[in-house]
Amino acid sequence: MTPRTLTGLAGLLLLTGCGRHDESTLPGTLERDRVELVADANEVIISLPFSEGATVKAGDVIVVQDRALSTADLDAARAQLAEAESRVEELRNGPRSTTIRAGIARRDTARVQRDNAVRERDRLIGLVARSLVSKQEADRQSAAADAAESNLREAEADLRELQEGTRAEQVAQAREAADAARANLQGLETTSARLEVRSPIAGTIDALPFHLGEKPARGATVAVLLASTAPFARVHVPEPIRAQVKIGTPATLRIDGIERTFKGQVRFIASEAEFTPYYSLTAADRSRLSFLAEVVIDDSGDASLPSGVPVDVTLELTPP
Repeated sequence: MTPRTLTGLAGLLLLTGCGRHDESTLPGTLERDRVELVADANEVIISLPFSEGATVKAGDVIVVQDRALSTADLDAARAQLAEAESRVEELRNGPRSTTIRAGIARRDTARVQRDNAVRERDRLIGLVARSLVSKQEADRQSAAADAAESNLREAEADLRELQEGTRAEQVAQAREAADAARANLQGLETTSARLEVRSPIAGTIDALPFHLGEKPARGATVAVLLASTAPFARVHVPEPIRAQVKIGTPATLRIDGIERTFKGQVRFIASEAEFTPYYSLTAADRSRLSFLAEVVIDDSGDASLPSGVPVDVTLELTPP
């Protein structure tokens, strides 16, 4: 049975066991908003800058996990992004003049080789007609001439591609690759930053479940914070007065050990009863149902009130 359930049962017993107790006065406890911080990675804890009970501000680092593997991944991602961006710049600028001149030289060389192979083929064909060389030798030279012609066409095509410059599609593909590398780097940077677990609120560290050197599982709670704002009273509203309680209902709070009273109002009330569902109870038994409610203290200067102490909440009910 949970602590919340035990609190509700104790409240019901107190209400039903004491006939002199006003039905609109509800026992409960002072509580604070809790924030549980979880680990985003399965890495060793290397630093705990604060101890339990310490007061922290929003943004303070509560837990630091090992970043060795994350740093290596970041370095690799940065290198990939630099390479992708260089490729985009290279394609945007197009081929250099020296590269084009080299292409012209390759084309000219291939043309000379083609011309020489064609002349030698024609010479051998003439010698075959005079029966001075074999036909097989002339055929081999003809094949060499055809290969030289193919090499020339290839060199001319390469030169035309260089002279026309980079195609827009290639530049677009390179930019997309750079964008993907940039997104990957940003994701790794976010993951690495989360190895430093920071407080999202100003408050007090209530618990640090793990110690230095321990390796929490991903998603495990590594810190529990209590908000520094004024606490609220957690009570259980009995079924007979549930219809008269709503969000904003005024209330007066009396805290054990403090003579003065505090003003507040209901900020939350459950829509479903706890314990046994109402539809399984008789009309007489339904009066034992209770609804969890939270009553916030109006004065924000009461943030120093301790959590967990008993409180009596008197609701200012409006008759139905």
